[in-house]
Amino acid sequence: MKNKKTDSISKENKMGTMPLGKLLIDISLPMMISMLVQALYNFVDSIFVAKISENALTAVSLAFPIQNLMISTAVGTGVGVNALLSMRLGQKDNKGVSDSAMNGIFLYAVTCIVFIILGIFIPRIYFESQTSNPEIIEYGVQYLSICMIVCAGLYGAILFERLLQSTGRTVLSMISQLSGAITNIIFDPLLIFGLLGFPKLGIAGAAWATVLGQFVGFGISFTLNLIKNKEIEFKLKGFRPKLCVIANIYKVGVPSILLGSIGSVLTYLINLILGTFTTTAIAVYGVYFKIQSLIFMPVFGLNNGIVPIVAYNYGAKQKDRIMKAIKLCAVAAVLIMTVGLLVFELFPRQLLKMFNASDEMYAIGVPALRRIALHFPIAAVCITLISVFQALGKGLLSMIVSCVRQIFVLLPAAYLLSLTGDVNNIWWAFIIAEGASAIASAIGMKMVYNKEIKNLEN
Repeated sequence: MKNKKTDSISKENKMGTMPLGKLLIDISLPMMISMLVQALYNFVDSIFVAKISENALTAVSLAFPIQNLMISTAVGTGVGVNALLSMRLGQKDNKGVSDSAMNGIFLYAVTCIVFIILGIFIPRIYFESQTSNPEIIEYGVQYLSICMIVCAGLYGAILFERLLQSTGRTVLSMISQLSGAITNIIFDPLLIFGLLGFPKLGIAGAAWATVLGQFVGFGISFTLNLIKNKEIEFKLKGFRPKLCVIANIYKVGVPSILLGSIGSVLTYLINLILGTFTTTAIAVYGVYFKIQSLIFMPVFGLNNGIVPIVAYNYGAKQKDRIMKAIKLCAVAAVLIMTVGLLVFELFPRQLLKMFNASDEMYAIGVPALRRIALHFPIAAVCITLISVFQALGKGLLSMIVSCVRQIFVLLPAAYLLSLTGDVNNIWWAFIIAEGASAIASAIGMKMVYNKEIKNLEN
């Protein structure tokens, strides 16, 4: 009991009184590093898979929407749990903290079971809907079936890492994520190419290396929660799901899940558009996603860090700290994205070379990377504001902003530009869509400020 009280006071001092610049670094930096390393999962997979063949790389690219959907359901639920749990911490409601965590565990278990069942039945149907190339289909079915059927590690790792993050233990979360990612990086070449006495599994080896890394992260984060996360009482005996808690989690979480799911649907449809030109264009789009994740993931880590800060200080009615945190986060995100923009503009050929690019891939990929990257700094501000909406319980608003960008603007623009007959014109759709997203985000922020922040008592 004494430990809980001490931790509660420490948490209050950290979220409510620590200088915001230091606080943002303290919470976000470990998350930024861990998410950057997390991005290496698919990035490294793709580099090694590209050494098999371009068709293998295309198969992994086509698998991305389903993998992203799985991650989106896990991360979106985690956003809801984080926001609710952090708000209960700010309100000093210890029972509410534990209820948030246990109902979050229940939701993760149910979602995991759903994707295991889907993994048995849908991979072949999914790939046949996108290509008629038998080699790509077989590669894809091998890879995606393993990732889906053995997804318990993914859901367990994200769940318990999020619980560590929600109570401010981001360094511990980083340790578990680093462990999982490093495991994946080590076993990728061993299992793909059969090195050091391991079986040569080809593209299936990339999938097994990924799930092995996820289970390592799961095991470490689970152990760290039991040992270090004293604010949360994990008690399965007598547990019953609470609809009111689940509703509060999904109030923020469902829009976040839908936001990520929209991205999966968008990527699937963009792949169909690109496929009308050449499968190489699909491979380029997949490579772009892997490379840009190394830029976007640190920004997502930064913005995941601001969620508990804003949620806590909203619960504590600290207006000035909320606004300063938002401004600091936006500036930092823009700086990161500007670095990414410069890398994409100056070194596109070097980036593509890592994936054994053919002449055709260079011809499509160089203008693709340079054109799409122009939207990075604008995206930084939009991502920051979406995180603020989520922290304040306005998940629906974040979903609306995302829909404006991806459904109402990006997809129609990509389709219309494809009618020009030049695949390289499609990439301009990203800049058009981000401009619309910026306008929607600004309008949403003004509404949220006037309704939720402006009249808070300091």
